[in-house]
Amino acid sequence: MKKIITLMIFLGVFSFAFSFAYSQGASLATFQETAQVLVDKSRSQNVTASITLQSTSIQEIKIPAEFEKKIRDNDRVISIILTNQQQCVLGVFDESCIMINVKRDDSDKGIIEIQESTKGLAELFINDINQIFDTEAKFHSVFLHSDDKVNRILETSGVVSGRGTISAVYTMPMEDTNSMYEKISSILIPRTIRDSGGFYETAKNLSLHDNAKVTFSLIPFDNNSLLQLKLSVDYPQLATNLTKLEPLEFLGTNELRRSDYFSSGFYPLNSIFQVVILSEKETSISNVSGTILPTQIIDGEKIPTEIDKKGWVFDPEEGERIQGKFIFGKDKVIYANDLTFSLGENGIPPVEKTDFDESIVVLGIIIAGGIGAAIFFLKGYRKN
Repeated sequence: MKKIITLMIFLGVFSFAFSFAYSQGASLATFQETAQVLVDKSRSQNVTASITLQSTSIQEIKIPAEFEKKIRDNDRVISIILTNQQQCVLGVFDESCIMINVKRDDSDKGIIEIQESTKGLAELFINDINQIFDTEAKFHSVFLHSDDKVNRILETSGVVSGRGTISAVYTMPMEDTNSMYEKISSILIPRTIRDSGGFYETAKNLSLHDNAKVTFSLIPFDNNSLLQLKLSVDYPQLATNLTKLEPLEFLGTNELRRSDYFSSGFYPLNSIFQVVILSEKETSISNVSGTILPTQIIDGEKIPTEIDKKGWVFDPEEGERIQGKFIFGKDKVIYANDLTFSLGENGIPPVEKTDFDESIVVLGIIIAGGIGAAIFFLKGYRKN
């Protein structure tokens, strides 16, 4: 996760076009759209589909510059999260949340001092947050994360929980996801991106689903912040007997289109589709309908050698955790038939080369899932 965050900082600081070793003329933008389907056969037995829009530019996800700097200037703030996820922390029911996640002040002794210190710090930001999002969230509680097992499971590096992480929780009346997504996206996402369709349009349509939830997160770094708007849908118990995966059905569409925001050039790594399969026992994939791209191994990870063609990279392709990423190449749209495959059979042919708080785990997946999807590929395409 640390490598991913480092690369994300690199992406935000250096928004530049560069030539790839195997595909000349490709460019990289700070704005990224990611779609993900998570099949959890090991714990919840749920399938979770999500779409993330993210950037390190406050022009592409519009946060006031003064507020963003105010967050970065405070070295205790880990993240700001706004969500209508059910039970954002223990003790919250049927309410939307704003969570201000901070590091523990080592000078605080005892639970009372920790709570008072955390609430005092959060009060420096909550009025700004309410003003930005046109909310009226009220203080609910201070939640102490007593261990880091959730982060070990999700590799979230303390963004959501972990030893020494504390959440100041503010709540407000629960809002239906469709209206909440429309409201937040109109505040955060410039019209030029909203009018460009792509993953944003798919997310807007998916927000009508009964189980849809929306989360905004701000994760500060030294020189910028990672800003994410994510729409997710949970399909309870669908993973149990799932043997054939048709991922786009969980996104409520037969096709996934890239945003026209990237139409001015070739931005192959700024639109990514990702599948993650978690299993209690060794499993594999087979009958892959789309193309499997040739790869090279860099720092122990598979990197596609050609990014001007659409297709899959599975890394690993078998085991208790399978991860596949599909890139568009020069295509503007991918179809359901490009993405289907089977689970638990003989695997794909070779190609070139615990107890835990489930509500917090779901939130951790929502925050962490979008960070690494396109960044995964950057190792193979350094600037010459």
